[in-house]
Amino acid sequence: MKKKLKLHDVPKIDSIQEMVLNSCTNHKDKLALEDLQNYPINRATYSDLKENILKFGKVLQGLGLKERSHVALIGENRVQWSISYLTLMSFNYVVVPIDKNLTESEILNIIHESDSEAIIFSNTYSNVLSENKSILKSLRFYINMDESSEENNFLSMAELIEQQEIGDTTILPKINPDDLAEIIFTSGSLGRAKGVMLSQKNLATNLMDMVSMLMMYPSDRFLSVLPIHHTYECTCGMLCPMYVGASVHYARSLKTVAEDMQKVKATIVLGVPLLFDKMFKKVMKAINEDKKKAFLVPKLIKITNLTQKLGAKGLKKKIFNELQEKFGGAIRIFIVGGAAADPVVAEGLQGFGFSFLQGYGLTETSPILAVNRIDEFKNDSAGLSLPSVELKIIDPDENGVGEIYAKGNSVMLGYYKNKEQTDDTFENGWFKTGDLGYIDNDGFLHISGRKKNVIISNSGKNVFPEEIEDQLNHSPYIQECLVYGEKDQKQNEIIAAQIFVDTEAFLLMSQEKNVKISDNLIHETISIEVDRINKKLASYKRIVRFHIRDTEFEKTTTQKIKRYLIK
Repeated sequence: MKKKLKLHDVPKIDSIQEMVLNSCTNHKDKLALEDLQNYPINRATYSDLKENILKFGKVLQGLGLKERSHVALIGENRVQWSISYLTLMSFNYVVVPIDKNLTESEILNIIHESDSEAIIFSNTYSNVLSENKSILKSLRFYINMDESSEENNFLSMAELIEQQEIGDTTILPKINPDDLAEIIFTSGSLGRAKGVMLSQKNLATNLMDMVSMLMMYPSDRFLSVLPIHHTYECTCGMLCPMYVGASVHYARSLKTVAEDMQKVKATIVLGVPLLFDKMFKKVMKAINEDKKKAFLVPKLIKITNLTQKLGAKGLKKKIFNELQEKFGGAIRIFIVGGAAADPVVAEGLQGFGFSFLQGYGLTETSPILAVNRIDEFKNDSAGLSLPSVELKIIDPDENGVGEIYAKGNSVMLGYYKNKEQTDDTFENGWFKTGDLGYIDNDGFLHISGRKKNVIISNSGKNVFPEEIEDQLNHSPYIQECLVYGEKDQKQNEIIAAQIFVDTEAFLLMSQEKNVKISDNLIHETISIEVDRINKKLASYKRIVRFHIRDTEFEKTTTQKIKRYLIK
């Protein structure tokens, strides 16, 4: 039975167009968007945002781009990306966000597969587009965020907006919230792109649901770190702040996140586990290098944990004020998604007075299905399901673990031009997530792993590689790993692991123990670590063989290892 939630009151919206108009009316002079780099349009209040959207929409209409046309969008996290996206939504176009880190052939393939008639792009992609104009037959308009080019017929977004008269500000196309509004291409199990079709109703529903569970305010300042084309960052890190009248500030890079937090006094930061893992390790390293802090900090955490339970909620921030200031001194919530967070990292950051919450979702669900709340959370769970979402567990095993099915208005329309795969993904109106998990007695969803990654042990039991990887990743000598089934000489499937070691940890060992780093030292150290972890695991889950990698794993935009590339 679904837990009855106490929800925050939020404005009702049917579309992103309606959300944009509401926010621009209610928060006129408030800052909406800001770049921390110097791009042509790098700052906008809500009034500026509305003006830019209206002008740019009229530019697109004036070019002869008809409503419902598909428009590709590729570039860095920046104000112009958001203006482009919000304009396309407000003027009834279909936006096709493209991952800026894809290869040239992948970018060209998505432009072709999406039937895009125009593309809005940053200067980074000028050469790719100019060199391939002859094969991009469907593209009629090329709009560069940075500069024009007569030679290539590239138009300048900034110049077009500046030259456009604003005129009538009341006439906008009528939106059908149920129509296709966005196509997001996501990698399939074999690396093939699937075009996830979302409507404005899908997105609007997800916004209302999220904010009703995790209240956000006009005073919030979001630091945008993750690639904005991804639905997690786009919906939660850009549309969500716009919905409540907050501001979005685009970080310069992953390396400058801490500095950028300080600069904008960020209150909310969205990230993936890897970002927070590195952040926490850096903090702990600094503490452990100071003998006094190494002695005091654990004791202070225990004391403040106790006082917090007794009601003294602000004490942690005062005690750990120095650390809080390193991140700008204003952080209200760290939100993690894209993959399961390490509970050790979650508890560690919470111990320093930060609210650290994780959620769960997929591109196909706009994206959030479940989220922890500030006052109701479990660090080993993905949270409680959103109010408009129904979840159920199919074919549970003896531990209650089965495939997670979802239903609700935030679930996608289907896959673009792929009826067979769409039909395969739905069952009687329920979306099959492909993830395995269970729902506990308190209504919290727990994720065990991906269905396609499960290893069947010789005893016939399911082994979730993600569980073993979490254990391995706690080792100071292991930077990242991947666990999988491997055939042995008898053609049985054994549990194997590929491991990329932490270079810094071995350098430290070399200095402290005065030993030379060698292949033998690395292999022996990892072997000891694997044996130590195996002792914690049931016999059928134990690692039988491991391989040391010379290079990091290739990853997706949200820093998930591309498992399908591992032989």
